[in-house]
Amino acid sequence: MTNTKPLTPFIIARESTYYTLLSLLAVIMVLPFLWSVGSSFKPDNELFSDTIRLLPQNPTFEHYINAFTTVPFGRYFSNSLFLAIIGVMSNLFFGSLAGYSYARLRFTHKQTFFRLQLTSLMVPGVVTIIPTYIILRSFPLAGGNDILGQGGTGFLNSYWAIFLPGAAGTFAVFLMRQFFLTLPGELGEAARIDGCSEFGIFWRIYLPLCRPALATLAMFTFQGGWNAFLWPVIVLSDPDMWTVQQGLQSFSFNNQTAYGPLMAASVVATLPMLILFLFAQRYFTQGIAFTGTK
Repeated sequence: MTNTKPLTPFIIARESTYYTLLSLLAVIMVLPFLWSVGSSFKPDNELFSDTIRLLPQNPTFEHYINAFTTVPFGRYFSNSLFLAIIGVMSNLFFGSLAGYSYARLRFTHKQTFFRLQLTSLMVPGVVTIIPTYIILRSFPLAGGNDILGQGGTGFLNSYWAIFLPGAAGTFAVFLMRQFFLTLPGELGEAARIDGCSEFGIFWRIYLPLCRPALATLAMFTFQGGWNAFLWPVIVLSDPDMWTVQQGLQSFSFNNQTAYGPLMAASVVATLPMLILFLFAQRYFTQGIAFTGTK
């Protein structure tokens, strides 16, 4: 026997209104992106026309060509891709190690350390910019610094300054700990009886079971690294090391903005995130569901 409620006119009207509002909200959210895509294919005479059209009448790839020829946007793209991938790998590895230790290992004051680390999530990121900058600049024996951290630039103007501060973020530790808690502890006990080392238990037994959480964390980390703008502007002064978000501002110069190439470059900059979500959305939803059960 099924326990379904009869479809009364009130329920039908309520559901219709609900899905209509959701559809309208989805259209409102996707409309700016569609307008950017359409504008990237418009020639200049249509782009600055008084008549507003979503789709171009005479599509052209001119703006995409100019986006990669007027500025080294391809280099900016590869820089961001490299930094995002390195950030994902380091965050997954160190975040998983820390999360496993909090979930499965026993050591003194474990809960105290974990709670102290969680308190850092309540501190706005902009508050830590200056202390982090000073630490990176004064790092001993880096960037011409002496043993006391003086005389050079430390890790500034290098890729180390980008991914070192977030190599093991608090959110990564928290997310992985929550997922490790959902896995049965008997797996680790059986592996210990068989003589497996603690790192082997983590690497061979538990980590392969964490693919949904790893995919979720990878997406969040990649998104944060790919969209980062303020911190790269602060620590990177060499134009050859700029990220894609810094490269987008290159299309505005002398109080003028090249809107066509800017729209084309913006569309290209969104492609990695779209592709990543399309391929990892199944693991993403699983990771959110599993980590929310503990």
